Amino acid sequence: MILEGKAWKFGDDVDTDQIIPARYLTSSDPGHLAGFAMEDARSGFAGLIEKGDIIVAGKNFGCGSSREHAPISIKEAGISCVIAPSFARIFYRNAINIGLPIFECKAAAEGIEEGDRVRVDADSGRITNISKNEEYEAVPFPEFMQELIKAGGLMKYIKKNRMK
Repeated sequence: MILEGKAWKFGDDVDTDQIIPARYLTSSDPGHLAGFAMEDARSGFAGLIEKGDIIVAGKNFGCGSSREHAPISIKEAGISCVIAPSFARIFYRNAINIGLPIFECKAAAEGIEEGDRVRVDADSGRITNISKNEEYEAVPFPEFMQELIKAGGLMKYIKKNRMK
């Protein structure tokens, strides 16, 4: 699976309250949440991005609460993946469970700048900064996790495989 988009850069320790502020959790509808994605990290972010864009952040992305709304909001807003040196463990798990690919790669997180065009081969973990003609290697997901992501998340994967 190839993902490609414009990079949006954020710093270290972006917590779930910055990703989807609690004041917008009046609905669990993914479309509603998408409209407020990253609102407290960058006001109006959801209106700036295009489908397929990529978040590149510093260490410990998604720290804070265990709310599954955080990865849902950015995925539904159109973000195709997140690249960071590290993720909060519960965010990591929630992201995979809802089918949002995330890649741990310090070199890419440091080398990619806001606005760079980035391509990610989700199967191999290869990250290409098209703007700078640089390549980075993230650890690829094991095959079963790739299947979960391609299916759109854990629940869709289970539903799909029950039909077999």
